[in-house]
Amino acid sequence: MVVRRRWRARQGGSLKGLIPRGRGMQLLIAGRGLPQDVDRVLARDAKEDKLIDPQLECKTVLITGANHGIGEATASAFAAQGSKVFITYYREPSDYSQEELAKAREAGVGGRALYEAMKQRSVDALLQRVCSQGGIAVAQEADLANPEKIPLLFDRCEGELGPVDILVNNHTHCVMETFDPALQTEEGLGVHLVTAGGIDAHFAINARAYALMMAEYLKRYLQRRAQWGRIINLSTDAASAHVANVSYAASKHAIESYSRSAAAEIGKYGITVNVVAPGPIQTGYIEPEQEVDIAAKTPLGRVGRPEDVADVIVYLASEQAHWLTGQLLYVGGGWKMPQ
Repeated sequence: MVVRRRWRARQGGSLKGLIPRGRGMQLLIAGRGLPQDVDRVLARDAKEDKLIDPQLECKTVLITGANHGIGEATASAFAAQGSKVFITYYREPSDYSQEELAKAREAGVGGRALYEAMKQRSVDALLQRVCSQGGIAVAQEADLANPEKIPLLFDRCEGELGPVDILVNNHTHCVMETFDPALQTEEGLGVHLVTAGGIDAHFAINARAYALMMAEYLKRYLQRRAQWGRIINLSTDAASAHVANVSYAASKHAIESYSRSAAAEIGKYGITVNVVAPGPIQTGYIEPEQEVDIAAKTPLGRVGRPEDVADVIVYLASEQAHWLTGQLLYVGGGWKMPQ
């Protein structure tokens, strides 16, 4: 056994030796006289010292789609690490009235109405929460389907917080579409036949905007001669094929390819590019009966929460993930286990 830890002398003590003792080991500490179990010493020291420092303090993070769900949780997670957070989001027109959305939020029952209510949320509460905890956050609403908005977001972020170190592409367009007329329905989230407009809307946000955000990030990164960068793109674990959600899946599959190509091309500049593919995450859309079924089929025994995904995104941005690039991580509690 090797204890891989630098020893710091405290109260005049110094590391004198390691002596095997049965199933464990002991430390003999000069000046203290009594041996102590290694595990107990390390556990105590872990409380006193940070064993893992993600080195995200004062980094500037730009997160899209961050007024609810995974994006909101990710913004909170980075702020907790001391990062400066720039939040973008876009609230598409809703078929629900403000009264209906308010009732859905109050009821808190998963389904189409709650999902729409969550997507329509203001960022005010998130900004107040981050700032009340000593963090720094700025928000700007923008429709990423308009390419002209993308450089303006970077301009605003640089003016308010500084150059973007970490880019998290999370904002998503999802309207369920199918090739099969037999699958059309108005129940639940609704499923409609594919149309040219529907296909274009999905690819404009889920592929084109992600790619243009990466291109803008790289252009500015090179201009300032930066040497450290992170890009994390959000996909889905159903990107390879998704019954009754075909345009969404196809557009997400495209960003997976863009991400791998970017990782291959820009790694030489010190930038890692990775993809997070969540399984079922309760962002408001999962109905109660579905939630029970999903939990039963998930090895870790529950439906995912936005915070579960946010933790993985923060890890991919951390210094500990410096040797990961071009990778796709399935984040679903074991919902999907590819070979």
